[in-house]
Amino acid sequence: MRALRYHAPGDLRVDTDVPEPKCQPHQLKIKPAFVGICGTDLHEYSTATFVPIDTPHPLTGEKAPVGVGHEFSGTITEVGSEVKDGWKVGDKVAVQPTLCCWSQGKHAGCDACDQSAINICSSGGFVGLSGGGGGVSDFVCIDSQFAFKLPSNVDLDVGALVEPLAVAWHAVDQYELRKGDAALVLGAGPIGLSVIQCLKARGAETIIVAEVAAERKAFAKHFGATHIVDPTKEDVAGKAKEITGGKGVDVALDCAGVAASIKSEVAAVRVRGTVVNVAIWEKEVPVQPNWFVFGEKSYKAVLGYLQKDFAGVVKALGDGKLQPTKMITSKIRVDRVVEDGYNALINEKDKHVKILIDVQGS
Repeated sequence: MRALRYHAPGDLRVDTDVPEPKCQPHQLKIKPAFVGICGTDLHEYSTATFVPIDTPHPLTGEKAPVGVGHEFSGTITEVGSEVKDGWKVGDKVAVQPTLCCWSQGKHAGCDACDQSAINICSSGGFVGLSGGGGGVSDFVCIDSQFAFKLPSNVDLDVGALVEPLAVAWHAVDQYELRKGDAALVLGAGPIGLSVIQCLKARGAETIIVAEVAAERKAFAKHFGATHIVDPTKEDVAGKAKEITGGKGVDVALDCAGVAASIKSEVAAVRVRGTVVNVAIWEKEVPVQPNWFVFGEKSYKAVLGYLQKDFAGVVKALGDGKLQPTKMITSKIRVDRVVEDGYNALINEKDKHVKILIDVQGS
């Protein structure tokens, strides 16, 4: 079968002689439809982190070349003999690409999986990065517990957005939103825009967004931001307090990963407020603990998602509480992933939010 595979940094190839995977008893065989490209894919393209190059991944036993694509939707073509829960051929699904030792019965000694925190499994990884196939292929087999049926009113292209929205849903879940709460989102890239939508869907009434790029400001406004602050021209904390009558926001979610934002986001949250870190940081940054001490403010860090986050997003899509279609700024062919996907996101990052690979339309 055909599959886009990662051979080495800077070396992506559409291979046409890849063996078609066999559906195991606990799996669903899926024909992928759309696959999103994210910042992790761009990072992996230049410097492998999740992709096993020389040493096989501890769970999949695979190393490069491995299939690409972890944000994907598709249609079920085969149901494993031991799969229950009413799955049938033809069902549209969004896929949670989690690889964890808990799902394979190998979690002895893994404190994370012992706590069902499969998103931080000590030997974890992702389908589409760490082996186990990938979304940019003719077929992929997935453990049935990591597939989520899409409602009839949710198309397959939107289904490919469930994964990044689940990251945001998990982040927003760290703070119990109450009626009238105010939130600050730092950075309006794809994850920041997803966070804005999840905040709105879960009841936040005031959503302040700190962003520099004009295009991203417009996207933020479209998806529910009530106020936009330009951190190069305005005092973020000062504006947040002005907007909230002097008390500050209830929660701040950092999707930017910029050192200068840390002090301002802590200053922006109210007494006993919460800062949630969503960003991945490339290097150490200075932090003064007293920023949190004076005000008894909390700091939480999140990574990825759990199954309940995928389920929450899918339900919100079906209910119309999430309407992310405009996040899709381009659809491209499999054989143009680098030229029209990776390069476009690197060179025109303020123009694009989510570029989807149209697997079946190529």
